[in-house]
Amino acid sequence: MLSVPHLDREFDYLVTPEQSEQARPGARVRVRFHGRLVDAFIFERRADTDHVGRLGRLERVVSAEPVLTAEVRRLVEAVAARYAGSRADVLRLAIPPRHARVEREPAPEIAPDPPVVEPVDQAGWARYQAGGQFLAALGEGRAARAVWQVLPGDSWSERFAEAAAQTVRAGRTALAIVPDQRDVDALWQAAIARIDESVVVALSAGLGPTTRYRRWLAVLRGGARLVIGTRSAVFAPLADLGLVMVFDDGDDTLAEPRAPYPHARDVAMLRAHLSGCAALIGGYARTAEAQALVRSGWARDVVASRAVLRAAVPRVVALDDSGYADERDAAARTARLPSIALQAARSALTAGAPVLVQVPRRGYVPSLACGRCRMIARCRYCTGPLSLPERGGAAVCRWCGRGDPALKCARCGSDAVRAVVIGARRTAEELGRAFPGTTVITSAGDTIVEHTDDGPALVIATPGAEPRAPRGYGAALLLDSWALLGRQDLRAAEDTLRRWLAAAALVRDRASGGVVTVVAESSIPTVQALIRWDPVGHADAELSTRTEVGLPPAVHMAALDGDPDSVTALLEEARLPDGAELLGPVPLPPGARRPPGVPDELAVIRMLVRVGRDHGLTLAAALRHGIGVLSARGSHHPVRVQIDPLHIG
Repeated sequence: MLSVPHLDREFDYLVTPEQSEQARPGARVRVRFHGRLVDAFIFERRADTDHVGRLGRLERVVSAEPVLTAEVRRLVEAVAARYAGSRADVLRLAIPPRHARVEREPAPEIAPDPPVVEPVDQAGWARYQAGGQFLAALGEGRAARAVWQVLPGDSWSERFAEAAAQTVRAGRTALAIVPDQRDVDALWQAAIARIDESVVVALSAGLGPTTRYRRWLAVLRGGARLVIGTRSAVFAPLADLGLVMVFDDGDDTLAEPRAPYPHARDVAMLRAHLSGCAALIGGYARTAEAQALVRSGWARDVVASRAVLRAAVPRVVALDDSGYADERDAAARTARLPSIALQAARSALTAGAPVLVQVPRRGYVPSLACGRCRMIARCRYCTGPLSLPERGGAAVCRWCGRGDPALKCARCGSDAVRAVVIGARRTAEELGRAFPGTTVITSAGDTIVEHTDDGPALVIATPGAEPRAPRGYGAALLLDSWALLGRQDLRAAEDTLRRWLAAAALVRDRASGGVVTVVAESSIPTVQALIRWDPVGHADAELSTRTEVGLPPAVHMAALDGDPDSVTALLEEARLPDGAELLGPVPLPPGARRPPGVPDELAVIRMLVRVGRDHGLTLAAALRHGIGVLSARGSHHPVRVQIDPLHIG
């Protein structure tokens, strides 16, 4: 595969009679190109050629295994067109590296008929309006598309497993994409309770290259009816696909960090469109992108009625975090909580239930600032943010790891520091003092706790690391809301509500005494959405706001990162569609990685190109053309192109 953009096309080679049997479409081969051997795939076999001149021969067939199926090839080409990328880059994401020993292993016998699946209990889906109709459509093999709002207390993995079982029972295959390994494991357990374990395959990066390739081959050879995996599994070579599912599409891990930077949700929906199969996006929260699918009519809402929702949700209380020092409760001042929130925690602990405390960051004090002028404390070597890893320890840079035992503000010279954000371990320490004798459990970073007991305990967790309690938490405290809502990010409000809802969904319902306390001003729209438990309304308002100001998904936007000369040259060569609007240039946003191939001494800028929803493919094609021209010339440094990036800056 040639990663050079201007060579992103097919090349013809002769196949010798000795190679003919193994040189099948989709097979891996080695060819000589410009004097060197390169890896390639056979796209098709033809009796004629458009090439003028003498054709080279295939050097050898690496493997006769047809790893590039016709459906995956169409998907690869569509993703490259959508994200202004090269097919070689997408193929690296879609097809794992070969392991010859695994290919030589005897292939397991595959049952000729689909596995027997018992009729699916529809009671779980019947709680949602149109839920039963969606399940019935899967049983009939129809291409139903839905955006599903999960009720608090409901098991998304059980419902996904039921949808997959209904699809497999109809004789087709299903694909489920989830953010991380915890979700893979949860859905796996739910699926094998309904579908024969021998035809359920889990694909994730944590398996290791050998095991993952072995399982991927099993899918390719027809040994899987359901594939569960993380973002790269969206390209799994399933035949006769009947359903594509995505859970929690707002999670950042579903965005591919490698070129051409596709989002697994968009690839999954593109695959559903190309295959003509059903699609399901589910989660406790809702993204503006998912709401756009509903608003356009491409997908249908699957939500519970307000009466069902009210019976399932906990009571949500918002408390302003100003004035803690004025409270009479000394424990409240110590634990950074209003006394009302502490009282809710005490009530739950007294009743024998665990209490969940969600904090935005792990660590002790993960961010520091000057105590006098409030300037963020940064490393004197690399300018990275400084943090306190433990009580009484020296400040350490979160980027380079160097310590700074003698902090002094670069602006005012003060040696006083203050915490910008309090981490999970510091919070656990403070709450341990506020609740002496109570078990304190911390779940964050590399020490994630999967489950906790029903007994009284304080569980301090970062977003996404919350353990599950068998009968739910008696209360949840959501701290440091300003650290989430105050981020300079297009998706700050959306992501904050998603994290809050995921934690609040683990709390018992109102009738069972469940209480969620969020330390934030109740007038903030995101807080109101949590109190009303209205992620659909919040997503609809978010989409309307983005439509007014011209931001994705209401429009398509390309971010071009590179040195000024290269970005200017790319825009000159790209045949941008009529009406394309240029925004910028601006300096590369903080936290964004420098584009590869740009020398360190050159400044990097970001230019945004905005077009309407109907011109997304035209914009991508224009940028691909410009990239190819500059690549052929070799006169400029590479420019990183991202279509509809998660973080615009």
